Amino acid sequence: MSDTKLAMGDEGTDAAVIIAPPRTSTAETILRIVVPVAMLVLAVVIWQVYVVASGTPKYILPSPLDVWKSLTTDYPTLLPSLWVTLSITFQALFLALVGGVALAILLVQSKWIELAIFPFAVILQVTPVIAIAPLLLIYTPNTQTALLIVAFLVAFFPILSNMVAGLKSVDHNLLNLFDLYGAGRWKSLLYLKIPASMPYFLAGLRIGGGLSLIAAVVAEFAAGSAGQGSGLAFRILESGYRLNIPRMFAALLMLTGTGVAIFGITSLISWLVLHRWHESAVRREN
Repeated sequence: MSDTKLAMGDEGTDAAVIIAPPRTSTAETILRIVVPVAMLVLAVVIWQVYVVASGTPKYILPSPLDVWKSLTTDYPTLLPSLWVTLSITFQALFLALVGGVALAILLVQSKWIELAIFPFAVILQVTPVIAIAPLLLIYTPNTQTALLIVAFLVAFFPILSNMVAGLKSVDHNLLNLFDLYGAGRWKSLLYLKIPASMPYFLAGLRIGGGLSLIAAVVAEFAAGSAGQGSGLAFRILESGYRLNIPRMFAALLMLTGTGVAIFGITSLISWLVLHRWHESAVRREN
């Protein structure tokens, strides 16, 4: 009886029995944290031992200690650049979310609208972003705007395509039921299609979050922006030109940490939305 609860006054009835979701044991929770951290620490130790034992100079392969020293020493230079990259990333992701969801809702309203508009989204997606960046530098008023547009274009299509797939994946029986009770198009959209599309939307959010960061860095490489207001991509290029490889690794470490954080945040949002009802997040009882 430990896995069930009986409502007061309704003992013995099927309606009173609430099956509690299976719980993760404390040991399993600890292992989920310890195992990845231990493997990461082991990889860093192997890296340090290899550099020291082989005598590899730091301008070829710095040790983790060299990277850490550079990170702490160059922090005042790298932090503003990280903020620039983050600003472009999150602005692009926000615009991609708003634009992707709005356009997906518009596309599913009519087959003719989808046939007319969706090919343009596909064209923007399959065109290499590295080829678009130089053109945007000509047509936009400043470099930051060009970088934002490039990052937006890369993050936009996964959110759009996933949202369209989600809105179209509603059970036809439920759609017929809504029609039977006289629910209009917008009520069906609000109370049926959008909730049913949440797993697809959140999958697009996880993909778009990582792609917006990648696109922001790639766009800055293509644009070659420099000076005050430049992002981490320029710091990587600058470090390579000066053979300051520890600073390059430090900038790469900051980008990696940012990407992991974005993935963790979007995964947490997905779990918070889905873990009580969707099969992809509910743990199996057996």
